[in-house]
Parts: sequence; C-alpha cells; structure tokens
Amino acid sequence: MFNKKPKIKIKKSPRLVKDLVFEGVNGMSDILPREQEWRRMIWQTGQAISELHDFYFIETPLLENSNLFTSVANDPVDFEKKLYTLKTGEGEKLALRFDAHTPILRSYLENRLAYFASPLKVYHTGPFFRHIKMKPGFSRQFHVWGFEVVGETDSIYDGEIILAIFDFLRALKIKNLILKINTSGCRVCRPAFKQKLKNYYRDRKDELCKDCERNLDTNPLTLVRCEESVCRALREKSPIVLDYLCQNCNNHLKAVLELVEDNGIGYEPDPYLFPENDSSSRTVFEIFAPPFELPVASGCRYDYLAEKVCDRAVPAVGGALGLERVVEAMKRQEIVPHAKLKPKIFFVVIGDQAKKFALKLMNQLRSSGVAVIEVVGKKTLKAQLKIAERMNISLALILGQKEVYEGTVIIRDMISSVQETVVTDRLVEEVKKRIH
Repeated sequence: MFNKKPKIKIKKSPRLVKDLVFEGVNGMSDILPREQEWRRMIWQTGQAISELHDFYFIETPLLENSNLFTSVANDPVDFEKKLYTLKTGEGEKLALRFDAHTPILRSYLENRLAYFASPLKVYHTGPFFRHIKMKPGFSRQFHVWGFEVVGETDSIYDGEIILAIFDFLRALKIKNLILKINTSGCRVCRPAFKQKLKNYYRDRKDELCKDCERNLDTNPLTLVRCEESVCRALREKSPIVLDYLCQNCNNHLKAVLELVEDNGIGYEPDPYLFPENDSSSRTVFEIFAPPFELPVASGCRYDYLAEKVCDRAVPAVGGALGLERVVEAMKRQEIVPHAKLKPKIFFVVIGDQAKKFALKLMNQLRSSGVAVIEVVGKKTLKAQLKIAERMNISLALILGQKEVYEGTVIIRDMISSVQETVVTDRLVEEVKKRIH
C-alpha cells in the first residue's frame, strides 16, 4: 500500500481592494436614487413653470461640431482647452455640449424655427460639460433648466426670463432670493468702456493674476469678475460701464429694472457683473439664495452670438438654473421635498411556481395605476413581510403555490394583520377599494 501524500492547502492571495474599485471622472457626479425626490420636485416644478410662461421644449444633441463653439470664442485656441472633444473615423471633430445658447441658435437657424414662432420661446434641460480647473461649487458636468427667447430685442423678454426663473425658485420654496444685475452695453458704447479698462489695467499689469494678464487684450471684461484677491483689490477703482452707456443701452437697462420692480423683485446693481463671452450684450444677471454663496441661476442677452455662428443678426436672451446648486441651496435652507406618490402595495411571492403568475397580476395592477413593490429574492413569507413593515406599507398581497392552484390572492392589512382571500379576477377592484 502506498502512503498517501498529505494534501497541502494553498492559500489564495486575496485580491487587492483597489483592483475592484472604480472611481468616476473627477468633476462628474452620479445622480443617486436617494436624490430622486429633489430631482422629481425640480422637474415637476420646471415643467409647470415652463408651461405657465408659454415656453416650448427644445433639446439639442450632446455632441456638436467643435467649431460651433470655438467660432464664437474670443480666443479659440485657449477656449478649445475647455471643450471635451473627440474625433470620428470620418475625420469629424466633435465636442460635448458646452453651453445652451450656441446650439439653440444653430437649431433655430438650421430648422428655420422663426417660421414656427416669432419670437421663439423655448425651455431646455440636461447636462453640459466643461473641462475646467476644479474648485468648490464647480463641476465638469452639470445640469441646468434654462429659458431662451430668440428673435426679439424688446426688454420685456429680458424681464420675462428673470420672472420665469424667480417663479421657478419661489415654487421650490427657496427664500431670500437676491437678484444682481448689470449691463454690458452694446457695440456702440462698449468699445470705449473696454478701452478704458485696458488703459486702467495696463498700468497695473504687474499686479494681475496670470489669467487676467492673458485676457487683458482679448477680453478685458473678464478682469473685473476675477475672484483672485489681487484682482479684486484693483477693480475697486476700475472704470464702470454705466458711465459709458449709449442712450439706447441706458433706456434698455432702465426698462428692464422697471419690469423687475413692477413685479415685486428687489435687486442689487452690480457694476462688476459681466458675461464670459464677448458676444453678449446689455442685460446680465445672477440670482443668489443665501446662505449658499454661489449663484443658483444666471443669464444674459446675447444679440451678437448668431453673427459668429452664421453671419446673421438674431437677437436673443436667456437664463438658466444650475440644478446641482439649486439642490444645495434647498438643503442649506432646510427645504425638504415632499413626495406626492400614490399609495403602494407590497406583493409577497412564495415559491418558484408563483413567480410567473405574480408578474402577470402585478402588471395588471400597475396598468390600472396601482404602484407595486416586490422583493422576490427573499424566499420566506416572514422576510418579505418584514421589508413591507420597514417601508411603512399598509397593504400586502400574498401569493403562494396554493393560491396559484385556487386562482386566489390573500390581501393582508399590514396595520391590523387581518387577512382576506379574493379571487384574482376581482383583485384590481378589491385593491383599489382599500387604497383609495
């Protein structure tokens, strides 16, 4: 007899945890199930406000030709660094959607939407992407709900954009809203103001941050918005646009402020508030919701943008709420969204044979407007009923092998523990009696 060799147990080296962990892209966040009540409240409010103000829905693709965005930039080479771009096999260079104004103008002209409505009033919602340096309150992917009016210069539409956003925020119960507003002038009066800014900052060029030093000649309006401490100190004595406005811009600003005042909205003039793009004109605004420090909404008029897109003059004005910032502002103000959901029932399924028939019954209930929850992975009756109790569900349906053969279902009142057996043909009717 041969001696058996002892079995040697080989311990498998554990896999490193880091090999199993996948991290998202820096600056891009998941919208998690636990946040659904906030998002649902915002979406429902946005839909209602958009319809009340008579805005049509528009959605542009997430991908556009990259030159659509670079063609409107003050410095196309530097601006392209902020785009997320990709090249196709056909040699196309595409970019993820950077802003809403440019694609909407592209769609307006390409699809001749002026024939659909004049002016065109549209709302939009969705994600945007910017390859930027990360800092608190800013993201590389963010979501907005925006309003645009295309094809009209009248100041009443500047006012309507502001009012629509205010109605939106008020409907969300956000309090203590602050409107900061300014004008960036027009092509008649802005050149003189920009030249004054250049002259002022050139004499202090050595004191500027690197970004402002680079933007001094291409877009001096951005210098007065810089938040670096050295630049903030310099702007206190910088020229103010109000001193250089032409009569038309002065009248336009006055009309917008009157519209705001007439509708009970207080405002703070902010002479240092300017849009990022030089294609903008006149009205520019931001809305704050203390104690959250960053603006929850912003907007501007952009009458010159279409000329850069396709050499056509198309006046337009728009504004948008940053949804991530709106949620944060609501949390800071301790505003809790209240879900207005229909009563739900819990469907208990016991045994493999009952699963197939249960799905049919659940579908019948859902088709009649009854929300149903099931956790068929838990095999025992006790385990499933415990889940129903934790979810504070008042009505449960129990289906096992016996009930399948008999064509019945047990209805259990989770509060009193009283049970009643009903035939499946009357299930929908009996459930509705108990939840309505």
